[in-house]
Amino acid sequence: MGLDLNLLVSLDALLQERSVTRAAQRLGLSQPTLSTALARLRRHFGDDLLRRVGNTYELTPLAERLSENTAEALSWTDRVFKTRADFDPAAAEHEFTLTLTDCHLPTLGRVLADLVSETAPGVRLRFRHSTEQFVQRAHDNLRTVDAIVLPQGLLAELPSLDLFQDRWVCVASADSTPTAPVSTDQLGDRPWVLPFYHPILAFPSLRRLREQGIEPRVVMTTEDFLAVPHLIAGTDRLSLVPERVTRLFAKDSGTVVVDLPFELGVLVETLWWHPLHERDPAHTWFRQMTARAGRMIAHGFLSAAHAV
Repeated sequence: MGLDLNLLVSLDALLQERSVTRAAQRLGLSQPTLSTALARLRRHFGDDLLRRVGNTYELTPLAERLSENTAEALSWTDRVFKTRADFDPAAAEHEFTLTLTDCHLPTLGRVLADLVSETAPGVRLRFRHSTEQFVQRAHDNLRTVDAIVLPQGLLAELPSLDLFQDRWVCVASADSTPTAPVSTDQLGDRPWVLPFYHPILAFPSLRRLREQGIEPRVVMTTEDFLAVPHLIAGTDRLSLVPERVTRLFAKDSGTVVVDLPFELGVLVETLWWHPLHERDPAHTWFRQMTARAGRMIAHGFLSAAHAV
């Protein structure tokens, strides 16, 4: 292509900072050097990229589109040049990014962090919060992270590894719970708070409700399982969460697990990644560590520092 790869670094800084001066400071370069880089980039794209408006600069429409891709391109460039024929965890300087929900951080995240610290002191972990938007475009988004933890059945045609099992339970406010199991009529009449509620991302527990002829009246949604007690305590709302999540609720959360006239089903927490990571020695090691953390969770291990 006849292009200097350093121009990608300059482009990313210019688009992020929207200023030649700030971009130069960010990269530790002189302002004339960044001005020269901007001129080359303008010639290449046939576009101003940065356009002065008053005393500031704004991105052109093309620059706006480019800004969505430059960070990802830099991430993959960095990954390419850090790839080695083998991976020595004791000597490695590496960062792995794992996307997961808030309820996984105190359990799987903590156990994995402890394992990595013990075996690979130079390895860093970056935990990113799982969102509905990320999951809906998981096939593309998994190019930018190392893996995501999601229940089995939510994704397809991607390599995966089962970590541990859980089961779905129904949670209600402690002061609104009947002594007998909640009837199907009550389940249909009472309002629901559902984490990650979306027709495309329907959890097996939600499908199980519908098999029983129950369509939850969803009044609130959240992308945080640990927020559920705050949203249902002292109300008549119900929610569906993995049983292990309820062990993370504070003892005075004001919520309880309620009995239902049927089972909500088993939940298998699974690690998913993009096929392009499949043969990377570093990623293979990361998967092994995550699998080991999953086995420890399955066997009831939680370090004393965060046992609940």
